[in-house]
Amino acid sequence: MQDQSNSLLVDGSAYELNSSRADTLRSEICSTAKLSFLMEAHDGLSAAIVERAGFKGIWASGLSIACSLGYRDANEASWSQFVDVVERIVDSSQLPVLVDGDGGFGNFNNARLLARKLRVRGVAGVALEDSCFPKLNSFVGSRHPLADVDEFCGRLRAVKDTVANELVLVARIEALIAGHGMNEAIARAHAYREAGADAILIHSRSSSADEILSFADAWQNRLPVIIVPTKYYRTPTCEYRRAEISTVIWANHSMRAAVAAMRRVCGRIFAEEHVANIEPDIASLEDIFELFSYDELAEAETRYLYPNKLQH
Repeated sequence: MQDQSNSLLVDGSAYELNSSRADTLRSEICSTAKLSFLMEAHDGLSAAIVERAGFKGIWASGLSIACSLGYRDANEASWSQFVDVVERIVDSSQLPVLVDGDGGFGNFNNARLLARKLRVRGVAGVALEDSCFPKLNSFVGSRHPLADVDEFCGRLRAVKDTVANELVLVARIEALIAGHGMNEAIARAHAYREAGADAILIHSRSSSADEILSFADAWQNRLPVIIVPTKYYRTPTCEYRRAEISTVIWANHSMRAAVAAMRRVCGRIFAEEHVANIEPDIASLEDIFELFSYDELAEAETRYLYPNKLQH
């Protein structure tokens, strides 16, 4: 668990901490020498679990955060609600967090405001997609209008000018999602590189990784490539290593696992009207207390709540 006081830093030390996280994330996702993995989190609990599982970085998923708030992944949650959840994710682990920033919640001004607020909250990086506001989840429907290339490059430059290297800036290309083809995806990647992106996230809704691998081959690692194999999950990971992909994001699996588990347990409790048969299949209270360092709280109470008793 991270020292909770980190969230209270508002002076230069906050930016020093943030730069350190950004450097850590950059070393993870901007390397072609090894394949890195980011695991989704959507709240403080899932972030703590991701860290315990051994991952080196967290993806703060727009879809998953929206679901956790009871919204659809269509910019229904406000940017301020979103940032508040991200703060809990950052504070619940020591891992660098790459935030799914959708399209930046508007134009260049909204995007740079979002980036500034994320930097203050200790985020290590933000991914912006070249969609129009309000966006719709990439896997829903067939209408996915793309932002004008020049306008989106302006968003990227505004973010870069605002946060410099204190956040890793990932440009997410939705051209394949929108059916515009490989040439458009490559052209946009070149433009976003010139606009200051640190890495390219190429997205696809195909059940095959063929177009992703074709993109990687054509792109030739001019910037590190990040992928999200939600739909083409059957592709062996060795294929990504062979293509010199830099990072794989497991983008929504914690949330989907939680939904399946809660649905199953709630259904059983409703049907059985008691919980004796459920207890062996769920986390114990002791597991929860250990995950969030309740023993530290007990020690702190002894030190701070009744310090005079220690002297007798």
